[in-house]
Amino acid sequence: MAKSLSYKGVIFAGGITMMAGFVDGVGFLHFSGYFLSFMSGNSTRSSAALATGDASGWLLAMGFVASFVFGVMLATLLSARARRYRRPRVMYLSATLLLCAAVLGAAGNVLTACLLAAAMGAVNVSYTRSGEVSLGLTYMTGTLVKLGQHLAGALSGANRALWVPYAILWAMITLGSVCGAFAYLQLGLSALWLVAGGMLAWASLGLWRERRMDSTTI
Repeated sequence: MAKSLSYKGVIFAGGITMMAGFVDGVGFLHFSGYFLSFMSGNSTRSSAALATGDASGWLLAMGFVASFVFGVMLATLLSARARRYRRPRVMYLSATLLLCAAVLGAAGNVLTACLLAAAMGAVNVSYTRSGEVSLGLTYMTGTLVKLGQHLAGALSGANRALWVPYAILWAMITLGSVCGAFAYLQLGLSALWLVAGGMLAWASLGLWRERRMDSTTI
């Protein structure tokens, strides 16, 4: 990642990651410990529910996983059809799903959560290389592994700054989770309007950046 993203690029990706953390913070509190952007956690919860005979808990966790995968599928199909501005298009799709979830709010209950999970799946397609996701935005396990590797490298005399982008991404999702949790405690699911508006604005910023780069290359 350090070679493929500038520090400005890391900050932009970190903004998306912060919004993913925000969604997870809201979702974790409202949906009693389920995750809306971190599907490894839901997979573990589904196994625990299955082992304890909690059929509804298993169905709920699997529903979120399926919604996340569906969001990835939608974004991948959209990205494949787009000849230009693929990243902002995918982000606009995520923003649309977030807006739908905000409109439904508590009235939508599980459907609201599924829309949020789909939005998080979709936004992970923002960074692709040769058709494959090159940067995970809503899950940090791989990022923390890279952070540890590059910290070890720095101690061994390698490039001392390679760990910084990974630390930024982890810090952003953590900060987003804190903000989401506090926003939920104050606003309930109305907090979703904040993250939906944030994703819409960030997608527009991404579109402006790409158009600006196009204009400078003409």
